[in-house]
Amino acid sequence: MLSLTAFAWLVWPVPRIERVSVLLATCADLPDGDEDAAVLLAALEEVGLAARYAVWDDPAVDWSAGLTVLRSTWDYTRDRAAFLDWVRRVPQVANEAAIVEWSTDKAYLVDLGLAGVPVVPTEIARPGEALPSFTVEVVVKPSVGAGSRGVGRFTPDRFGEAQEHAERLHAAGRTVLVQPYLHGVDETGEAALVYFDGRYSHAVTKGAMIPAATAHPVDGGALYIEENITPRRASAAELAAWDAALAYVRERFGADPLYTRVDLLPGPDGPVLVELELVEPSVFLIHDEDGRAAAQFAAAIRKRA
Repeated sequence: MLSLTAFAWLVWPVPRIERVSVLLATCADLPDGDEDAAVLLAALEEVGLAARYAVWDDPAVDWSAGLTVLRSTWDYTRDRAAFLDWVRRVPQVANEAAIVEWSTDKAYLVDLGLAGVPVVPTEIARPGEALPSFTVEVVVKPSVGAGSRGVGRFTPDRFGEAQEHAERLHAAGRTVLVQPYLHGVDETGEAALVYFDGRYSHAVTKGAMIPAATAHPVDGGALYIEENITPRRASAAELAAWDAALAYVRERFGADPLYTRVDLLPGPDGPVLVELELVEPSVFLIHDEDGRAAAQFAAAIRKRA
């Protein structure tokens, strides 16, 4: 016969302890993640990982619970120093802190160019330095930025306006990049190639996003802008441009990143790299026409978790 004590053990509810294997870091503006969130969570569950989104600067989150994967932390440009300090303190984070620190400042384009990677020509004007003169239409933007915030497009006859825009960026403590506006993007769009663990996954076309005679505010405004995204097949020249960038990353950091997105513009002599997204890129899982990207991403996360 069961004793009363034994019976109590049978009926008393046992607290369920949730084990979170992966934390997907996001921002307060997007507490549930970006448009890929549901697809990614389902793919992670398929490979046996419990995962949830957590806001990167929420002091209540225990980041030691498992692997932290940077996803939609799109507000980091408002306080890059605080973001980098947080990344360095996370016990296990992907991409790694050294990669994040280097690639949150687009002055890395100079490093890539010197290494022979085909990049969009880029001149740099740090606070206190004069804006370089230009004879073609250019894009003037902060070296630390996202979502087109602080981006301006200027023709040579608007050099004075470009100077004023650069001065506003400098006053906010921003380094300025000056790049030619490559008009081929108006016809063919921007190519974005996505890689997981250094292996090509899929690509999309992003429609041109900088209208003529535009200068976005330095700070404030929308966290991101809506993009016109369509699937594409990467060309041999686009894949070659990525191979050159990946070789540099591998040599500099000693390993393949968990995820990479390389953004390419059509240049006069072939595709040129305009951004190497290694921090918090959209990876367009829902736009992969082969339907394998989410599973590839989840498998790459599983290897690290």
